[in-house]
Amino acid sequence: MSKPLSDHDRRKQISVRGLAGIENVAELKQNFNRHLHFTVVKDRNVATKRDYYFALAHTVRERLIGRWIRTQQHYYEKDPKRVYYISLEFYMGRTLQNTMVNLALENACDEATYQLGLDMEELEDMEEDAGLGNGGLGRLAACFLDSMASLGLAAYGYGIRYEFGIFNQKIVNGWQVEEADDWLRYGNPWEKAHPEYMRPVHFYGRTEHHPDGVKWVDTQVVLALPYDTPVPGYRNNVVNTMRLWSAKAPCEFNLKDFNIGGYIQAVLDRNLAENISRVLYPNDNFFEGKELRLKQEYFVVSATLQDIIRRFKVSKFGSREIARTDFSKLPDKVAIQLNDTHPAMAIPELMRVLVDEEKLDWDKAWDICLRTCAYTNHTVLPEALERWPVDLFAHLLPRHLEIVYEINRRHLEVIAAKYPGDVDRLRRMSLIEEGGQKRINMAHLCIVGSHAVNGVAQIHSDILKATVFKDFYEMEPHKFQNKTNGITPRRWLVMCNPGLAEVIAERIGEDFIRDLDQLQSLRDYVNDEAFIRDIAKVKQENKLKFAVHLEEHYKVKINPNSMFDIQVKRIHEYKRQLLNCLHIITYYNRIKKEPNKQWTPRTVMIGGKAAPGYHTAKMIIRLITAIGEVVNNDPVVGDRLKVIFLENYRVTLAEKAIPAADLSEQISTAGTEASGTGNMKFMLNGALTIGTMDGANVEMAEEAGEDNLFIFGMRVDDVDALDVKGYHAEEYYNHLPELKQAIDQIAGGFFSPKQPDLFKEIVNMLMHHDRFKVFADYEDYIKCQEKVNALYKDPKEWTKKVIYNIAGCGKFSSDRTIAQYAREIWGVEPTLEKLPAPDDNQ
Repeated sequence: MSKPLSDHDRRKQISVRGLAGIENVAELKQNFNRHLHFTVVKDRNVATKRDYYFALAHTVRERLIGRWIRTQQHYYEKDPKRVYYISLEFYMGRTLQNTMVNLALENACDEATYQLGLDMEELEDMEEDAGLGNGGLGRLAACFLDSMASLGLAAYGYGIRYEFGIFNQKIVNGWQVEEADDWLRYGNPWEKAHPEYMRPVHFYGRTEHHPDGVKWVDTQVVLALPYDTPVPGYRNNVVNTMRLWSAKAPCEFNLKDFNIGGYIQAVLDRNLAENISRVLYPNDNFFEGKELRLKQEYFVVSATLQDIIRRFKVSKFGSREIARTDFSKLPDKVAIQLNDTHPAMAIPELMRVLVDEEKLDWDKAWDICLRTCAYTNHTVLPEALERWPVDLFAHLLPRHLEIVYEINRRHLEVIAAKYPGDVDRLRRMSLIEEGGQKRINMAHLCIVGSHAVNGVAQIHSDILKATVFKDFYEMEPHKFQNKTNGITPRRWLVMCNPGLAEVIAERIGEDFIRDLDQLQSLRDYVNDEAFIRDIAKVKQENKLKFAVHLEEHYKVKINPNSMFDIQVKRIHEYKRQLLNCLHIITYYNRIKKEPNKQWTPRTVMIGGKAAPGYHTAKMIIRLITAIGEVVNNDPVVGDRLKVIFLENYRVTLAEKAIPAADLSEQISTAGTEASGTGNMKFMLNGALTIGTMDGANVEMAEEAGEDNLFIFGMRVDDVDALDVKGYHAEEYYNHLPELKQAIDQIAGGFFSPKQPDLFKEIVNMLMHHDRFKVFADYEDYIKCQEKVNALYKDPKEWTKKVIYNIAGCGKFSSDRTIAQYAREIWGVEPTLEKLPAPDDNQ
């Protein structure tokens, strides 16, 4: 096997990264040294690798600042409609390399650091991931920011600057252990605080009703301090802003206690206010009704709306004078997108501002609210839908509860008029769920208060209309849309897989990076021997590189010629990592039974975090590590099967694993995964998908041809039919000997000899209360995996399918998704025009 090129040599070959001009390199070196001495090291004699990273980050950031200022000036001069994407999560990962790619600086920086005797990849590795998200929802928001800037939209991402992001996962004796993610401990060179735009956010208190309106009084105030991060578009000189709010206690916070000697305690209590932005809730697809979480949701919404309205009122750059007071124009100048129900409070908060503070009458305010807000739904799982207890609401946000009640009263009047006598429909569609503890259904609030509601893949949007929101769809069908998710090809191809980007660019040019539909023309090369060879070679190099990484970090020897079979995503019963486990065990048992047969070698990798409070998910991780302990140490199996749990899966690890994958596991129960975006990343990077007809898999099969994916298992209709008939796991257990053997091994302690009962709960769940019907898809899954093994033995035919998949990826660019949001929801037009660079004279 030839040794892979060194990263420096490989980077030298890459044209899609932009050429390194000599004067450019000299200037970068000069700026690097200046930052190293004056910004970073200052009075210390010796620089560390982290110092070098910070110097490089400041050097690159300097190239952003002029573009950033000019972009904002441009928006103030042109006064376009602005888009506000509000999300409680932005899973950004690292910033340095992405910025270099988007500014076409990578080769120049590489050459400059090389001449300074440094290795750029080592410096990049010093950067902490900005892990301000759990999984798909937060990473989608990050991709959307990249696309909004690349399409020249005047768009802003608004969220919370969590001091601690998603926890770091350690595997200790096979178990997940959580560590706090102190990502800011060395500072963050990409953000800029703006204390001059600090905003007060109110909580608690009570309401007073006066003839001239309602006042919310006796509140506790927390200040929201904004931190701005630049978001560069792809080579168009546009730099947008992600603004994240941090909670600060006001100076006078409780200090009246000082008079009675409580000064120390009063100062210590400031922490209570500042806890709001302390930590990201680590739940994915699960609602936890904690007061602190509701505080976070209102905090981001209140601060953001104050900012939106301030910007709406003053429209001239640098001006503080009020230019607009007519709020009927708000929907022409502002679009607010609610990323799931987490920012749902934007609806009652906007009503409060318009009615209580700006003194508009209710009907006019409601019309403005409706035309301004739009809502994206991300899940149909009932345990994920937010339903806040009314008592908590009344305590924390008394005025907003009154507003929600009024919205509901008017909403129910409309239903009663349209469907007279249908009391059950009134109950189903109410924003307030009665029975036991009264709760506010936040999804209902979002639908009623928005002009557009969208799902995130065609099948998901159809399910919303047919089931979860059927009543709402019947009443207002015009509101419902689909916007299939996408990923940014900058990070998920050019940056993480430069070898593949280069092979594609050699055939069809570089324009596909900003117009991914151009990948369709790769179909012309499906039978081109040289192209097939090039694609296979890039994959092999990525696998070798990842194998080296794994051997360093996991101390396990990997056969780089084995099939890399990867399932990386949050650990959740509906994503069915357990089905994957059953296949591993079945394959292991087959090799043990016939050790002399020619088996297709596999390295199965599973990675992902379990929410700390999700016991079953943590048990699933323990099972995966236990299977690995047995399989990896069995001399009969050798290197024909290895099982690795990828510890601390995050954006940065995804960027290494995805380009190396041969097989992508997308095996959720049909009807449960809203879309998925990992599936798209694997497809774009030349892995074949084994999957159910769920989420965006359906559209991937349409685009690439169903023959070019490994589709198995029940469709949504089959799942529904099985629900009606009744799912009985023991029937499958009794009829499928290999399934029975695998379950008996798990139950009998074969994989946990020291604790034979360790996995009794998992077996009990699978046998008696498995909502996601793992056994029902087992037989078809195993057969499908046999097809995978057979095809892998024919590298040429395998690679042809890979080419069909890459060629079918155009639809799954987040540029396409955002262009559709822009035209069909926000009423703005994307543009590929470049802004002048800062050094151009206008």
